[in-house]
Amino acid sequence: MTGIRCRALSRCGHTHRESLLKGRQVRAQTETGSSSSTRVKLLHRDCPNRSFIGSASFTPPHLSTVFCFDHWRLSQQLMRHFISQSLIMAELELQREVEHQLLNGDDLNEEREDVDASESVKKRRRKKKRNKNTAPAGTNEAEGDGEAGGVGDVTKQLEQQTLEAKDREEDGEEDGDEGENPAGKKKKKKKKKKGVKGQTDPPSVPICELYPNGDFPKGEECEYPPSKDGRSAAWRTTSEEKRALDMANEEMWNDFRQAAEAHRQVRSYVRSWIKPGMTMIDICERLEDCSRRLIKENGLKAGLAFPTGCSINHCAAHYTPNAGDTTVLRYDDICKIDFGTHINGRIIDCAFTVTFNPKFDRLLEAVRDATNTGIKFAGIDVRLCDVGETIQEVMESYEVDIDGKTYQVKPIRNLNGHSIGQYRIHSGKTVPIVKGGEATRMEEGEAYAIETFGSTGRGAVHDDMECSHYMKNFNVGHVPIRLPRAKHLLNVINENFGTLAFCRRWLDRLGESKYLMALKNLCDLGIIDPYPPLCDIKGSYTAQYEHTILLRPTYKEVVSRGDDY
Repeated sequence: MTGIRCRALSRCGHTHRESLLKGRQVRAQTETGSSSSTRVKLLHRDCPNRSFIGSASFTPPHLSTVFCFDHWRLSQQLMRHFISQSLIMAELELQREVEHQLLNGDDLNEEREDVDASESVKKRRRKKKRNKNTAPAGTNEAEGDGEAGGVGDVTKQLEQQTLEAKDREEDGEEDGDEGENPAGKKKKKKKKKKGVKGQTDPPSVPICELYPNGDFPKGEECEYPPSKDGRSAAWRTTSEEKRALDMANEEMWNDFRQAAEAHRQVRSYVRSWIKPGMTMIDICERLEDCSRRLIKENGLKAGLAFPTGCSINHCAAHYTPNAGDTTVLRYDDICKIDFGTHINGRIIDCAFTVTFNPKFDRLLEAVRDATNTGIKFAGIDVRLCDVGETIQEVMESYEVDIDGKTYQVKPIRNLNGHSIGQYRIHSGKTVPIVKGGEATRMEEGEAYAIETFGSTGRGAVHDDMECSHYMKNFNVGHVPIRLPRAKHLLNVINENFGTLAFCRRWLDRLGESKYLMALKNLCDLGIIDPYPPLCDIKGSYTAQYEHTILLRPTYKEVVSRGDDY
């Protein structure tokens, strides 16, 4: 009940409302006027002279909505009884509301006192900081001459302005915290925004978790080279049609980029620990374990595209150790690290050469330059033979001195780059590294592995050593298999590798044993193709560099490009 309401029919038609919330305690004083009206005053109990709260007049016919008397006269005793009961109820409700307000008021006063105390402590601390920071300036001013004193004054003012700015920033942060909790008893620390997840050392966080939005880093974007008649290809970068085609294949490009980022991080990790004295099998297993973690291996959806090649010296390609191989990497070795990753069959084929002796630096420079030249001249509608001719021209322009002998760097003519298809490392087209190759043209939307091999030997390779690489024939049809072990092995290959390359170590890892006869049977039937190591003459040295490029409608993207090469 917040007031007393009455209506006087004969005198006015207004509604009078008197607030009863102005004091802690109230008392009612009834003044009896004529027999037809009674006036009630509400006073403060402690000080009745100055704390008049209000009054109300009651006319008998309209004392309340409960009683309605037209023009009857109500006895004085009944009217007094009604008024006293109404005032008792009003006073009880007023006391409850006032006590509630008082409790809240005390709490607010306590909170204000706590806040004032904390603010005074903060001000004292700020003054101490200012005194400490301005003391050296004052000393220098007193010791210096007039000009030095002027500089000291300016320095002092600047320092004070800096401190004041810092104080304002601190006040803003503190006010924000106090706004959340006015009592200042428990200040909540601001939660730091979660940024992009960082990579660990050694790398263990999958690339898909480093970039949860699916926007993976792009490779090096290059404009296409001008055509032979001199027409520029820059129009592709601004064409709305080409941009639309590019965006239509964005999911495919992102698969390539995710696999390429995994390749970059793995090879950077490998460079940090590879050293002479390590066994080749240890190098390959550590590299492949890291690749599986970063690519987040998931059957045929994501994983390794082919076994890790670690060909040494005169061996140019397709060597990976089988179980029991004890080959050790030496200081004077030149090792080609060639491994691949894939997402949904979109393969990254990328390779580099590791050396420890600086005598091989010139050979590595020649092959790296030839690879970059091939990438530069590759493009839509470019003939493959023209790319090979430019590669040969650059590589043969280099000479190297090794152990007192001078060698002209020769491109290995029977090794080539190649087009890349989905789940197909060699999809049909070859990119020669010498002149005289096929005149087939590169086309829009294709992916290519541009790789070059330089040698100090004959410049040609042949099959040698024990075979370790195998791959299912992409175009093989149904072939009847009689050997039960061969049928079982083919099922294992189909489930785990499909048409991607694999090695014997990977079959061992899957728990297969005594499979050599079955594997030979599948090779004899033409279902599986063996890829033995390819070697130049003994005593020669070979080097390799390789990148994967995407011939997008707008740009040529060297998707596997990194800071290292």
